[in-house]
Amino acid sequence: MARIVSVNVSLSKGVGKKAVPQVDLRPEHGITGDAHAGEWHRQISLLAVESIEEMNARGLSLKPGDFAENLTTQGIDLPSLPVGTRLRAGEVELEVTQIGKKCHSKCAIYKSVGDCVMPRQGIFARVIRGGRLAAGQELEVKG
Repeated sequence: MARIVSVNVSLSKGVGKKAVPQVDLRPEHGITGDAHAGEWHRQISLLAVESIEEMNARGLSLKPGDFAENLTTQGIDLPSLPVGTRLRAGEVELEVTQIGKKCHSKCAIYKSVGDCVMPRQGIFARVIRGGRLAAGQELEVKG
């Protein structure tokens, strides 16, 4: 079973996000109060905890949100999902809009170890149906 490990927000762009107990998502907007919310295709970012563990195996001590992802997941190979895939958790429905991203300025993680997984393994989505999300919720791939 795939699940949400952590939900994370930040008030400004370019920084890691902090884990919070729950978040509210608005359709075609993103997470209420998150710096990356808005009317664009990257309203929600997702990264698997397995990717964070891959970086920690290199001697780092990273936690969910450190890559500025909104949702840290477990049990889904996120970068293998095609654009257009729907994800559902409770009443919330997301649509995958982008796989990976271009890293314009090398982040602190890249500078520490010469690599960062977010540009290759992170994905982005827009909110189709809003609602509340919390850590521990099941996350389903709907195709």
